[in-house]
Amino acid sequence: MAGHSKWANIQHRKGRQDAKRGKVFTKLIKEITVAARMGGGDHNFNPRLRLAIEKGKAENLPADNIKNAIKRGTGELDGVAYEEIRYEGYGIAGAAVMVDCMTDNRTRTVADVRHAFAKHGGNMGTEGSVSFMFKHCGQFVFAPGTNEEKLMEAALETGAEDVVSNDDGSIEVLSSVADFHTVRDALLKAGFKADLAEIIMKPLSDAALTSEDSVKMQKLLDAIESLDDVQEVYTNAALSEGG
Repeated sequence: MAGHSKWANIQHRKGRQDAKRGKVFTKLIKEITVAARMGGGDHNFNPRLRLAIEKGKAENLPADNIKNAIKRGTGELDGVAYEEIRYEGYGIAGAAVMVDCMTDNRTRTVADVRHAFAKHGGNMGTEGSVSFMFKHCGQFVFAPGTNEEKLMEAALETGAEDVVSNDDGSIEVLSSVADFHTVRDALLKAGFKADLAEIIMKPLSDAALTSEDSVKMQKLLDAIESLDDVQEVYTNAALSEGG
């Protein structure tokens, strides 16, 4: 994938997310609420809630906000009932896009997402139209310069599924969703702290875009990510570094 730095793409995405910090707390509170509703309020027995709380603490989400979100999820406090919806579609040059939403108004959300796709050169697909191009998994990304041999040895001992060396020198360790925390904790114990650790929909292959198409694709992704009901956006587009 010459010319398309995986590490640069990841850093670029993190930078854009950091720039949208006004929306971060809202997304985190929604995720904590839904995680508590789905799996109970005890993070020791609810891996999804544990991860959501960890993300909240990393973003300095106040402890009271976390507690109240859990209570709303478990029904101890009144609150909005969010439902999870996933939309699939195509971006520039046919690149696949998956959009995870949490909403209290499905009609509003689908209209907003469809409009963002249409306005910026993409189009909504039907359920299952692109999801087969992604794998639900844990992803740990390490910066270029990480000792690959030692990391690979540590990762495989933890039960990780795969270790991927990218052309730009960054390294990805992949795990099953169920083993995410086990692998992460074991890697930390072995002295490896990932620059990015999350449960994602990882594209099985990348679709390289030209510089011009990358700019258009970034505008489409930005438009979708800016919607209030959108939690996460995944794409197989490998944006060129100008995009």
